[in-house]
Amino acid sequence: MTGVGLGLTLGTGLFLLWWSCWVPTPAAQDPARRAGPVDRLRDELVQAGFAGLSVRSLLVLCVVSVLLVLAVVQATVGVLPIAACFALMAGALPVALVRRRARRRRALLRDLWPDAVDNITSGVRAGMALPEALAQLGLRGPEELREPFVAFADDYRLTGRFHDSLDRLKERLSDPVGDRLVESLRIAREVGGTDLGHLLRTLSGFLREDARTRAELETRQSWTVNAARLAVAAPWVVLAMLSTNPESVRAYSTGPGVVVLAAGAAVTAAAYWAMVRIGRLPEDERVLR
Repeated sequence: MTGVGLGLTLGTGLFLLWWSCWVPTPAAQDPARRAGPVDRLRDELVQAGFAGLSVRSLLVLCVVSVLLVLAVVQATVGVLPIAACFALMAGALPVALVRRRARRRRALLRDLWPDAVDNITSGVRAGMALPEALAQLGLRGPEELREPFVAFADDYRLTGRFHDSLDRLKERLSDPVGDRLVESLRIAREVGGTDLGHLLRTLSGFLREDARTRAELETRQSWTVNAARLAVAAPWVVLAMLSTNPESVRAYSTGPGVVVLAAGAAVTAAAYWAMVRIGRLPEDERVLR
């Protein structure tokens, strides 16, 4: 009986170890907390100032660009592989433009957030309630940040629900710095106390130091990114110039020509990705969405 009991205990332990390998982790049980590509693209649309444009509309625009450029280049050059290459580039162009504009506006807002936090600090020190100090940013804050805070003031006047208005403010901003500010104010509102001014001054100093350091790094990084873009664009500019004479690119309509184009596109994409990856600075992510 002792041997049977030990065997059952051992078997039960081994079964539990095996079963634990298949139990879903908390992150897998709550995938909504992780931002996927669609969520990141939606945030970039808001950060770029295209809040009225949905992800679906942007993707439709990409498809339309592909079809339009494919038809135009095919009608002009008469070589389908070349037309397909330029069509794929045109399809990626709307997303690239949105991301480029979003990066520029993030860099601009990064310099404005400390002033916005200082305005909130001044309002709190002057005796304003926290919702009023936030609402006055719509009138006295930096120009680029006024619209979301005007909408926050309207929401709060209509509903009187501070936390719900903060949630909608986060969605309108879709900015990592804005998320940190909103959550700091939410905690300060819930906990209370006299440390709100100190918290805001600390946050303002941290944001200024972060913006100063990142600006210096981006200045040094810019030559790497520009070199990568030049290296990527050069062979395709040459191909576009050759395409003005259809006879000179007729060879690309053959099987070996397709292989050359495909290999060139793959090498170009891999080299660009590697160079940008090496020289890229880490971007702030919305971990408090």
